[in-house]
Amino acid sequence: MEKEALFLPFMKMASGHHHVADTLMEETAKLSENIRMSKVDILSYSYGGAEKLVSAFYMKWIHLFPSSYDRLYHLLAFRNLSKRSRHLHYELLFKPFMHKLVASKDPSLLFCTHALPSNMASVLKQKGKLNAIIVNVYTDFFVNRVWGIDGIDYHLVPSLTVKNFLIRLGVDGERIYITGIPVHSVFKEANSIQKEEGNYTVLVTGGNMGAGSLENLLPQKKNASIRYFILCGNNEKLFKRLSARKNEQLIPIPYINNKQEMNALYNKVDAVLTKPGGVTISECLIKQKPIFVSHALPGQEKINMKELDKHGLMLALSPDKNVEEQIISYLEDQTKIQSYKRRVEEYHTNLDTRDISEILKEIIDKH
Repeated sequence: MEKEALFLPFMKMASGHHHVADTLMEETAKLSENIRMSKVDILSYSYGGAEKLVSAFYMKWIHLFPSSYDRLYHLLAFRNLSKRSRHLHYELLFKPFMHKLVASKDPSLLFCTHALPSNMASVLKQKGKLNAIIVNVYTDFFVNRVWGIDGIDYHLVPSLTVKNFLIRLGVDGERIYITGIPVHSVFKEANSIQKEEGNYTVLVTGGNMGAGSLENLLPQKKNASIRYFILCGNNEKLFKRLSARKNEQLIPIPYINNKQEMNALYNKVDAVLTKPGGVTISECLIKQKPIFVSHALPGQEKINMKELDKHGLMLALSPDKNVEEQIISYLEDQTKIQSYKRRVEEYHTNLDTRDISEILKEIIDKH
């Protein structure tokens, strides 16, 4: 009997929600030919072309008025995390469209990689208007207040801390899998490319929009002691700007869509300088690369940064000091390196040892 599985991120722009949904779809496709799969962004499904305006507004807001976005995010999604309540404004905007979607697709499985579709699915399930198995797949290192909990059947969580939080909310521990934030299986392959000899090498990445926000941390002179591979994402202006500097220590790289190519790049470097986006951090943890962070976008990234710092899974840099000197000081300190490795190993010890495909098969086969 054929099953229908829906994978639900939010907004069309490339993000961790989409990367995780794509990974889950690829792994699910390996399990059975009898599962039809669709990825649906509930925002564009609901409001069509308005999604582009919302995405553009969102990007402008967090960059031009970060403090106001941060305050609103805390108010609506983070304050009093253990207190779950209805979000009637979201229900007014999205519940009719979510109901229309599930009525037309009649899915057996929903994989929510964003809080908002999870919330709508939770409401519909409790009202008896949705019979599908719902799986929350968290893409940050905490659970904001928008995520649906009641009526959700399974939870794929990034850490033991998040599992314990859900248990305190009343979730059955048997329905929680500590998978880490799911990343493509290629990143779990053993390093097949040797690190470059000579100077230290650091990968600089800032997500889909590139490392533009990290550009000011890069050395201005050509005698840098570190060689930087800089992922520019879709930021063509950044790529051209860095190329024009003709600095052999600064190597700009355009958007990489190929996972094998990205994995090879990770294998080349000693460390990663990044923002604390969930998927990038998860990839770095899988590759066991030291993660240097100097700042975060408002909202979820700032909270991720605090969570990672609390567990010693990132290395905080002071933007007021010479960043290169801070990185070298760490990489040349064996005591700090070994301490960091132990914390990363402890993180991995708590993860489910099975491949994500095995966990997905277990969930699907139960129903």
